[in-house]
Amino acid sequence: MVETTEGETAGAPVPVAGAGRGAAEPGHWAPGEQVLWRYRDNADPRRFHICRPVTVVQDTEELLAVWMAPGTPCVKPVLADGTPVHREPLATRYTTPRRTVRDHWFGNGVLKLARPEDPWSVWLFWESGWHFKNWYVNLEEPRHRWSGGIDSLDHFLDICVYPDRRWEWRDEDEFAQARRDGLVTDAQVAAVRSAGRAAVAQIAAWEGPFADGWEDWRPDPAWEVPALPENWDRPPDCLR
Repeated sequence: MVETTEGETAGAPVPVAGAGRGAAEPGHWAPGEQVLWRYRDNADPRRFHICRPVTVVQDTEELLAVWMAPGTPCVKPVLADGTPVHREPLATRYTTPRRTVRDHWFGNGVLKLARPEDPWSVWLFWESGWHFKNWYVNLEEPRHRWSGGIDSLDHFLDICVYPDRRWEWRDEDEFAQARRDGLVTDAQVAAVRSAGRAAVAQIAAWEGPFADGWEDWRPDPAWEVPALPENWDRPPDCLR
């Protein structure tokens, strides 16, 4: 999974038709609404260790699209002494005690796309000046919707897809270490690998969302950066 990293913010966003607040389908969020995108702790799924407030771009039966703006306040895991997780050697990265901290998403914003039953979401990244960089397929548990957002569990393994349609696996070493540390079972490993192959098949066929033109999308400049609520880790007791 991509962590919070420091970088420059994107240039002025260019609005597109339909990007502002509008009517929602029954049981769905309207464009412009703010919700939470959360991940449970792999070591203790009862806890949340990642939370990112996002703005809804589109929410239909087929697709949820949300925008995480530059500077978004978020929650992320760190080691107990405050060291960033990625600086810990891989052999002890998942066994060293952790805690969560509040931070901000540094760098350019991220557009996240998720189809309801897919065991992955697709993230779009841009460089400064809205130069499209890549798609990122984050393999994860199909998202659980509730009144204030969606919850998932990251599956460590990812796929990076480039504008020329090349693709490559990412974080295979972390996936293998998580298996050695007992964070994923053999059955889960097989399921994640199967999900990855299904995603690769869609990439090879160049199906949506890769062929849908989302790289040309721009956020509504009137959207405010969402706030991080104090009870960001509340139980999802109001379900949809």
